[in-house]
Amino acid sequence: MIRLSVPLRQALSRLTVPVLVALAFGTMLLGKADTAVIERARMALADALAPLYAVAAEPIGAVRNAVAEARTLLDLREEAARLRQENDRLHRWQAAALALEAENAMLRRQLAFVPDAAPMFRTARVVADAGGTYARAVLLAIGPHLQLRKGQIALDERGLAGRVTEVGERSARVLLVTDMNSRIPVILEGSRARAMMVGTNNARPRLQHWPEGVQPQEGDRVVTGAESTAFPAGLPVGIVRIGETGSPEVELYARLDRLDLLRIFEFGLAGILPPEAVARPDPAASRSRR
Repeated sequence: MIRLSVPLRQALSRLTVPVLVALAFGTMLLGKADTAVIERARMALADALAPLYAVAAEPIGAVRNAVAEARTLLDLREEAARLRQENDRLHRWQAAALALEAENAMLRRQLAFVPDAAPMFRTARVVADAGGTYARAVLLAIGPHLQLRKGQIALDERGLAGRVTEVGERSARVLLVTDMNSRIPVILEGSRARAMMVGTNNARPRLQHWPEGVQPQEGDRVVTGAESTAFPAGLPVGIVRIGETGSPEVELYARLDRLDLLRIFEFGLAGILPPEAVARPDPAASRSRR
């Protein structure tokens, strides 16, 4: 083993950095001077290493696939456990629903209950977010075959969306339940308490005027009430959520931010708008005048 003197080792240590810098500059100058030589050298090195890369890629790919398969199996195991729990919960709900259905049928037979006829509805396409008098309203495209009138109830596939406020020859305007002009009587299904749902021009309307001693609870289901024959009872509206200020709000079932089609129901109500407010002319009357 060669032993170097202390002054020589110190001299070499001082020369290491300058030598490396000189080599770096020399490599850069060589690359600038003859790029073809550098490119050929680089490609020659790549050609030499390519078989090694190919050989090394196979076990690496196998390990990667094995890890992906293991993750997939773990995910499937968790999903299967979740589905089993959900299936058990659905079986319990099915048993409860069947028991309630049998009890309801027995009570209806004892009361000689006559169910209401299914309401008529027509489907119209939403074509625009209507402006004008209301901040939260949509415009429907209707044809002569859609005989709409003011006060009819609009629902999407999930729940209550609003009501018809203006009707023309080829369009109709629906006031959404989130508009500040909207006032809807509702019922809290948990306590059967009655309240008023008031629009705020935001995504969640507020609850007001519930009975003293009853507080809306988080998660309570909200449906329409039948006060003043303004709305039919039992239409799905949403779920109670406690807002940031502590006041109860309603998270709507209807997706008002992505309305495409609305179903306009005719419940035969007379307590929303006067019948003379219908803007559509009667074709039979116009023919008789001719």
